Amino acid sequence: MERNLIESKLTEIFREVFNDSALVLQEDMTANDVENWDSLTHMMMIAKVEEAFGVKFRLKELNKLKRVGDIIAVLEEKLS
Repeated sequence: MERNLIESKLTEIFREVFNDSALVLQEDMTANDVENWDSLTHMMMIAKVEEAFGVKFRLKELNKLKRVGDIIAVLEEKLS
């Protein structure tokens, strides 16, 4: 899947989970940059990402998902 399609789909998920229709993703964005991004919403977001992209993250991968760019990179690897 192309990177721009991943980013587009991910943006929709973030907007839904964090209830912010104006949210614009940046690769260096972390939980500190998004209102309401806490441990619970993080797990909700991960579950929606797994469902939307048809992937399952391993625990080792989950520990690396600190920034939006990390999520995109792991998805690119899984979907290639």
